[in-house]
Amino acid sequence: MSKNDALGMVETKGLVGSIEAADAMVKAANVTLVGRESIGAGLVTVMVRGDVGAVKAATDAGAAAAQRVGEVMSVHVIPRPHSDVETVLPASASK
Repeated sequence: MSKNDALGMVETKGLVGSIEAADAMVKAANVTLVGRESIGAGLVTVMVRGDVGAVKAATDAGAAAAQRVGEVMSVHVIPRPHSDVETVLPASASK
């Protein structure tokens, strides 16, 4: 994965929704699952990387799947994250 790849994130309330989102994202498009971050209060963010179109398709599919079994808090795609953003990502997401 290139550091210039898009970064997609789906944040859910609860673990089950995040697992469902992760599964749907990697099945829906040519993306790589790069990390999961638990941020407290039951919120879990799942991250994928790949080209912009694939990441957008993956996050759309992931959000829809997570919404069926839980609550989606946020969905976001950063097309080409600046290299400085890599420092705030979990170690596995910045590879």
